Amino acid sequence: MAMPSAEPRTAGKKPEPERPKKKKKQPVFLWKAKAPSGEERSGEMEAASREEVEARLRQSGLVPVKVRKKPAEINLKLPGSSGVTRKELVIFTRQFSTMIDAGLPLVQGLEILAAQNENPHFKQVLREVKEKVESGSTFADALRDHPKVFDELYVQLVQAGEVGGILDTILQRLSVYIEKAEALKRKVKGAMVYPTIVLVVAVGVVTVLLLFVTPVFKDMFEAAGGDLPGPTQFLVDLSDWLRANILYVFAAVAALVVAFRLFARTDTGRRLIHAGLLKAPIFGDLLRKVAVARFSRTLGTMLSSGVPILDAMNVTAKTAGNVVLEEAIFQVRSKVSEGRTIVQPLAEVGVFPQMVVEMIGVGEATGAMDAMLGKIADFYEEEVDAAVSALTSMIEPILIVFMGGIVGFFVAAMYLPIFTMAETIK
Repeated sequence: MAMPSAEPRTAGKKPEPERPKKKKKQPVFLWKAKAPSGEERSGEMEAASREEVEARLRQSGLVPVKVRKKPAEINLKLPGSSGVTRKELVIFTRQFSTMIDAGLPLVQGLEILAAQNENPHFKQVLREVKEKVESGSTFADALRDHPKVFDELYVQLVQAGEVGGILDTILQRLSVYIEKAEALKRKVKGAMVYPTIVLVVAVGVVTVLLLFVTPVFKDMFEAAGGDLPGPTQFLVDLSDWLRANILYVFAAVAALVVAFRLFARTDTGRRLIHAGLLKAPIFGDLLRKVAVARFSRTLGTMLSSGVPILDAMNVTAKTAGNVVLEEAIFQVRSKVSEGRTIVQPLAEVGVFPQMVVEMIGVGEATGAMDAMLGKIADFYEEEVDAAVSALTSMIEPILIVFMGGIVGFFVAAMYLPIFTMAETIK
């Protein structure tokens, strides 16, 4: 009986094809050279070494003057951030719109804007977008791969522009929309910055007075003897407590901040915080006007660009910036998808002012809802301007009185024992 061969059977088995080795990226060199005419030229070149760059320059009829390796680009992109500012996005959108309007192909326009961009991260994003468009993808699909830079609103509008053949017009509208949205955000931040700074300074001043100034007066009062007035005793006791528990106070504040941030990340937390902000006594009315202006501007821009109303409302809800408003828009969208008009659901959710509901109803009836939404956005942006000015005018004297009251209380409390001692001596 024949024994089976110990050698492995290879008959009929095809050898595995060799995988092509990935081409190693060569370093980039910066060069300066002189042409035969004496003109100085410069540029970049990928090569294996400095000697190869010099040889290739000589082959081109140039005399190398200086060749050095290009330093690595430092990307300052923070974790979780897009690495691209809104200003940079506006500039790109406006320039790209001009290029498309002038008849420049998409790929060439992207290549030019990527080459001249100074932000390393944005430059890399544009190069990746260009490569995907070159491979046959649509511009909108290429942008969709970078959601931190190009949000859903941006992608949806670009897609509508590509389908309708009006990409240059859409990009122009996008740049205007982003500029207006950023201006609105800056106004709100400007209204919040002043009181925040004053409150931080007030806390800092009180802490310094309690930790360093009050103990000096305390020693002086103890040396003089006698009972301290009520306000002075309160400050001395508060100073003693703070000095003994300062580390615990800092730990408690840090724990509260962390707990608040964790709570704000939950659905329930975000809903409660956003609802509370809209009902806040001073800032609530301002935030509501900002929300209405943003809703009107976003929805109007999308409808005027040819985006279907259900898709437009979906994107508008996601970019609302407030959970309460987002849920309200989704409720309206659900009713509209059932065949109802937009007016009655808007009135039912109880978030939008009656004037806004009526104006949208007129726009829907006349077939010019996008134009009406634009007018609403303009009106509420002016209202935000007026509200910010009024808020600043109202807050400034309140904060001045607040700071003056704190400092005055400290001065009075510290000098009361001195006045008492002077009366005793007399």
